[in-house]
Amino acid sequence: MGTLEGRTALVTGASRGIGLAIARSLVGRGARVVVTARKPEALAEAVGALGGPEVAVGVAGNAGDAEHRAEAVRTAVDTFGSLDMLVGNVGINPLYGPMVDLPLDGLRKILDTNVVATLGLVQEAWKAWMSEHGGSILVVASVAGLKASPMIGGYGVSKAALINLVTQLAVELGPKVRVNAVAPAVVKTRFAGALYEGREAEAAAAYPAGRLGEPEDVGEAAAYLLGDSAGWVTGQTLVLDGGALSRGHG
Repeated sequence: MGTLEGRTALVTGASRGIGLAIARSLVGRGARVVVTARKPEALAEAVGALGGPEVAVGVAGNAGDAEHRAEAVRTAVDTFGSLDMLVGNVGINPLYGPMVDLPLDGLRKILDTNVVATLGLVQEAWKAWMSEHGGSILVVASVAGLKASPMIGGYGVSKAALINLVTQLAVELGPKVRVNAVAPAVVKTRFAGALYEGREAEAAAAYPAGRLGEPEDVGEAAAYLLGDSAGWVTGQTLVLDGGALSRGHG
């Protein structure tokens, strides 16, 4: 894959897990990154792990807050001089249960954080930089958006909406900006812990690749989709599932 020297990325939800792995893959190819998360302490640790203020800057805040999103975008442009790559990785999943019993206010919160805030972030980046200079956008979706996801259906609906949002944006923002998504299955992060902890071997047996995902698997795929090697790829959702959907699981 080509270098990302001289380019700046904004990665949301990047204090740990998939977001941090994406930021690490981008920095490893020469990019500078602005990373966001809710907790300043965890964010400061992530900035240190990425190489410090020469290559990474943190902006703490809530993804649902329009002022925070504007500040994050502004920080990228002001600190590093551009905003070439945008990664929408923030996602919440506070509800567990069948759709017919789902509290509607809870579903509204999921959709607001996972979908509406992601579009808000794209709008900020477009206005501040990408409409004039171009760039690439990546949304972190999920295989839950591609199939039934028992007991986490609200989350699945939000991820399905993101997958369609990527399709819409790719058409609207091209040719200036490419827009793609990744759709991971179970990746070994704290967020997904309830899906595999204590039974990892059993969970991994469903995957033809023989293992669960690692954050780095998503990081490397993200770096490809954001970079010039994927210059003719837009409007796509790359499934990262170790072959599970091919078997009918994931």
